[in-house]
Amino acid sequence: MKRNPVIATRGSKLALWQANFVKSMLEQKGISCELLIVKTKGDEITDISLEKAEGKGFFTKEIEEALISSRADIAVHSHKDLPTEVHPDLVIAAVPLREDPSELLLIRKDAVDEKKILSLKLNAKVGTSSSRRKSQLLAFRNDLDTSDLRGNVPTRIDKLRNGMYDAILIAAAGVERLELDTSDLHAVNLDPREFIPAPAQGALAIQVRKTDASLIEALQFLNDPQTASEVELERKILNLFNGGCHSPVAAFAQYDETKEVFTVRTCRDEAWDDVPVSVYAESKSVITAAEKAVEKIKQSKPSSVFITRNLRDQDTFRQVLTAKGFSVSGRSLIEMVPVPIRPFKETDWIFFSSKHAVKYFFSQHPVLGKQKFACVGKATAETLRRFGKRADFIGYSTDTKLTGKQFAARAGDGTVLFPQAKGSLRSVQNGFVSEKQVVNLVVYETLKRNEEEIPLTDIILFTSPSNVDAYFEKNKVLPSQKIIAMGEATASGLKKYGVHKAVLPDTFESMGLVRAVMMS
Repeated sequence: MKRNPVIATRGSKLALWQANFVKSMLEQKGISCELLIVKTKGDEITDISLEKAEGKGFFTKEIEEALISSRADIAVHSHKDLPTEVHPDLVIAAVPLREDPSELLLIRKDAVDEKKILSLKLNAKVGTSSSRRKSQLLAFRNDLDTSDLRGNVPTRIDKLRNGMYDAILIAAAGVERLELDTSDLHAVNLDPREFIPAPAQGALAIQVRKTDASLIEALQFLNDPQTASEVELERKILNLFNGGCHSPVAAFAQYDETKEVFTVRTCRDEAWDDVPVSVYAESKSVITAAEKAVEKIKQSKPSSVFITRNLRDQDTFRQVLTAKGFSVSGRSLIEMVPVPIRPFKETDWIFFSSKHAVKYFFSQHPVLGKQKFACVGKATAETLRRFGKRADFIGYSTDTKLTGKQFAARAGDGTVLFPQAKGSLRSVQNGFVSEKQVVNLVVYETLKRNEEEIPLTDIILFTSPSNVDAYFEKNKVLPSQKIIAMGEATASGLKKYGVHKAVLPDTFESMGLVRAVMMS
């Protein structure tokens, strides 16, 4: 390197944090740097909505020009702001370990309603200028009033505090990097597998001239290969959709070390005021995973579906699919009745495999000590919170055997109480080597209902082994019908009746079930 590198950056607090992070890391390696603040088109024009800006160089073009003209040697970008087509003279030299990619919903305390989805009161006004965020918000809550919101991160939060909005939706990474105090607000981190972020959200891109070989080599210590691959997958999806178009595009990729594959959840729609089509794909290849996801979205078409659970008025599963033209019906084929609990000794943990186990355990007012709590899935964790408890461990895998191994590792040599249904398969318990650690406690049982005829649909989504047994007492599965099984235990139950090709959702939550249906 002929001179101390000059780092080009925007002048916002977040951009300066990002640039100074890279500067300090380089200086620790003995490379002195200086900053060059560049004003971009995005800084000058503040009344344009973000769907017309993200991925089109709106916040990066002038910074790239500083590199090309040699006024600067390094550019530090929010990766999601870069065009998907990189300038031929430039290269992304490094992608550091990604910050939290999730969306952060900040809510004024007087607008909180924890009984509702997203913890927002009815008809709340939510600030965001991203069409991607707007379309997903409406998928979860079609009563919400979404309103444009611009400005840097602190400015947006100040607008919320000043009462211009009931809530705002922003990237969690910006709040974390700036270490902003939001203790006066109610904060909800949205699971990126459910509420999918922008491609490359939370990641930085360190860009240099392609000819600066020595600088590229010097920056490699900042590069995280897994983050780089995951971001590449997400941005490839954006590129395949003609990235930066006005349609809301979201993508979240992860490398699954167990399967040794890249997984990606993505969603897209034609307009901000319509709910998106959402799919899941996986592959050992980044490019193949992206192509699979895009093709699945393009091939998705409405059909009819029956789910073996009761559908509520505000049901995300039904709301999203109905908005996309699907015919949705459903009812549980079983009913649950409590079983009086026997006395039990205090254990180190209490593990719940379903929200029903939570309900029938706490409704009998057990005497508890200082146990920690664990559960399967977000819905079970939310039910646990309604009883004033928080989960110290949440298993997100649809494979309950894997969850059992993960939880057993977390519990160590501790003892665990398992409130459960009569006849439970006890898949999680099988993850423990010592039977002495496990205490099984039956708190409810399932009974088959005398059901009227079930409608003939293109897709059947079975939610439990008990519902499988109840269905096949009076019904059959036609060769033309596509079958979805909520978890490995349900899939195993279907095999008893000759159904061997059930699709498993990528999560147990509402949007995981939606994706399974949209891809069937």
